[in-house]
Amino acid sequence: MQLNELSGSTLAYIGDAVWSLLVREYLVELGYGRAKDLQRLSVQFVSAKAQARFYEQLHDAGQLSEAEEEIFRRGRNFKSGSVPKHTDVQIYRISTGFEALAGWWHLSGQQERLRKVWEQVRTSVKLAAEQR
Repeated sequence: MQLNELSGSTLAYIGDAVWSLLVREYLVELGYGRAKDLQRLSVQFVSAKAQARFYEQLHDAGQLSEAEEEIFRRGRNFKSGSVPKHTDVQIYRISTGFEALAGWWHLSGQQERLRKVWEQVRTSVKLAAEQR
């Protein structure tokens, strides 16, 4: 597989799955088991607004390399033709760029980088479950 040939949407597709798995594992580790709770809490990590905020935190802190910013732009600039009902187009595109980054880190074998970003993001979201 040639990573440079994958579209932003393909990277985002993989990234969505990778990011969702990190979130699900984390919530289960915290002791949640009911589907209703898992879904409600996961939104704090997988919603377009949350992912756009995570990207902006990384970007504003200068924590992304030029190569990572390029991957982000590849995902962000992909025109899907549809946007979820309750999401601003700009927010949706930024979140797609963030998902493309997660997909790129995973597919390029940068698991340590992915985990480092995950830990940073995870600690920025305060869940009541962490008080358990």
